[in-house]
Amino acid sequence: MSLLALGINHNTASVALRERVAFGPDCIDRALRELVSQPGVSEAVIVSTCNRTELYCNLEEERQEQVLRWLQQFHGLDAAELVTAIYQHHDEEAVRHLMRVACGLDSLVLGEPQILGQIKQSYAHAQQAESLKGALERLFQKSFSVAKRVRTDTEIGASAVSVAFAAVSLGRRIFSDLSQTKVLLVGAGETIELVARHLREQNVTKMMVANRTLQRAQTLAAEFGAQVMTLEEIPDYLHEADIVISSTASPLPIIGKGMVERALKARRFKPMFLVDIAVPRDIEAEVDELSDAYLYTVDDLQGIIEQNLETRKRAAAQAEVIVQEERDEFMGWYRGQSSVDLIRDYRHQSQQVADEELQRALLALAQGESAEQALKAMAHRLTNKLIHAPTQALRQAASQGDQSELSRLRQALGLSQEP
Repeated sequence: MSLLALGINHNTASVALRERVAFGPDCIDRALRELVSQPGVSEAVIVSTCNRTELYCNLEEERQEQVLRWLQQFHGLDAAELVTAIYQHHDEEAVRHLMRVACGLDSLVLGEPQILGQIKQSYAHAQQAESLKGALERLFQKSFSVAKRVRTDTEIGASAVSVAFAAVSLGRRIFSDLSQTKVLLVGAGETIELVARHLREQNVTKMMVANRTLQRAQTLAAEFGAQVMTLEEIPDYLHEADIVISSTASPLPIIGKGMVERALKARRFKPMFLVDIAVPRDIEAEVDELSDAYLYTVDDLQGIIEQNLETRKRAAAQAEVIVQEERDEFMGWYRGQSSVDLIRDYRHQSQQVADEELQRALLALAQGESAEQALKAMAHRLTNKLIHAPTQALRQAASQGDQSELSRLRQALGLSQEP
């Protein structure tokens, strides 16, 4: 048997191809059952995210290309198009790859924690589809523990590298206690949602969400207990905000210098911190000319991101050492499994010999032979049969002058070394 990791990711395939190779919740169960029904495939897990689709299999060694053909046929893909984007890892490299993916070392954002949850979800799907039962199941469990060790023993997750986190980090530099601030979030997309999560982690409880469509804003606000408004209502509430973080797809600025100036007057010139994550800008650049308004753009956040990314890179180097160590440990166990059947067969064969000789001894006793003679004869025959194969191996090694093989056999047979 052999371990296989086969797939595409953000480094090898376009978004268009990744979309076509993805496995949605509506087909993942059927796909898993189909995959393990392929000849020679005993176990399978499918990991499918926005940035990667990967098949992990425990299968007979000559069946790797069959898995690739199955993937192509399942999605109705052109073979030439898929082959240029696909990568394959086998045995120890497959083990290393999964562990690196689980630790976020192969992610678009280095060290991102979300991938571990996605892999755990893929593992749960495989369990439900009954496509896990042996070595692959153990590999995934091992990978989860490796990811946990990397998070504990390194600082790979200590410094977030998203624009959303950088915006909140900058706010903490200006307001020592964010929990006492009121925040206006302009937009309701993924970036603003992530900003809201980071703010909640800083115990911010007073949030307002302004968006072009109220429905999307209400969905986000419901999760964070925020107040909702339209973009047109911002001037009426801007003065309440200590912090403004904006990220929309608007082609024109939403918040102008005059609007902020009026808000500052209403605040009696209490400082405002504004972060414009959008490109094109949501907040007019001239706002920065106001003495009590502190405006930062996505470019200003880049320094924080780069600093944190360097920290992650150093932690990633430590994580790679852990992955290597854990991979070697797992492969030692995995290779050892190949001897289980051999040991069982050897034990069965030896037991058969012992049973046969016992029956012969009992028959001799029944026919009147003395117990001493019957036992001596049984011991002699049993010894000869059990040492026959090792003796042949010793003679062959000696006839070939293979001293290293003789030494290995001597050690395996438990014989003391020559003086």
